[in-house]
Amino acid sequence: MTYIEALILAIIEGITEFLPVSSTGHMIIASTFMGINGNTFVKSFEIIIQFGAILSVVVLYWRKFFTSFQFNMKLVFAFIPAAVAGALLGTYIDTLLANIWVVITALLAGGIILIFVDKWFKHANETEEQEVSWTQSLKVGCFQCIAMIPGVSRSAATIIGGMGSGLNRKTAAEFSFFLAVPTMLGATAKKLFDFYGTIHYQDIKILLFGSFIAFIVAMLAIKALITFLKRYGFKWFGYYRIAVGVILAVIALLLKM
Repeated sequence: MTYIEALILAIIEGITEFLPVSSTGHMIIASTFMGINGNTFVKSFEIIIQFGAILSVVVLYWRKFFTSFQFNMKLVFAFIPAAVAGALLGTYIDTLLANIWVVITALLAGGIILIFVDKWFKHANETEEQEVSWTQSLKVGCFQCIAMIPGVSRSAATIIGGMGSGLNRKTAAEFSFFLAVPTMLGATAKKLFDFYGTIHYQDIKILLFGSFIAFIVAMLAIKALITFLKRYGFKWFGYYRIAVGVILAVIALLLKM
């Protein structure tokens, strides 16, 4: 894996991690067209650099993390379903990461849902300051498990789960950001543990480089997403997912992927 390839994937990760368009799906698409998707290190790279993007949440919302013990416990509580699912289905999930048609299907299905999701949960008061309950945190955590399918989008699944449990768009989006921290910390730790025996000095440098780029880009993307969601909602992300899914399907058919 070259630094140029790492740069491209890291920028994609930073932009898409918090958007409901699937960062993993976009990185799989990019790595497939660069011809490096079958590489074991690349698959680990795509998971590990997500934690670099997630660190931007800690920086931007540090007060929330360091002033409320109960809030942190709710994040841990919400993380449990994904931890259990990941432990049970980890090997199967890894096989899906190399399947471009899984990504295409998830992009199209998720796009259709996002077009209508604002109408389904229109009752939520967008100006209300909300506190996430224990029950709501668990529901969001269960929805996060769906995002283990490449192309679904962890952000989309958790935000929709939050809105479905009564949270407004802003609160649901922010809780999705927060929940990403323990989730990606766990995923990164597992990948590093699995990858430890074969890691090389050059690999470490590329991982650090990719994580740093993802962190910087994600810092810019988070604030933009909150502003966009409050003003326009999710439908444009739905249209985008469908457009990408259709284009990708046509290319995959032409190239016989």
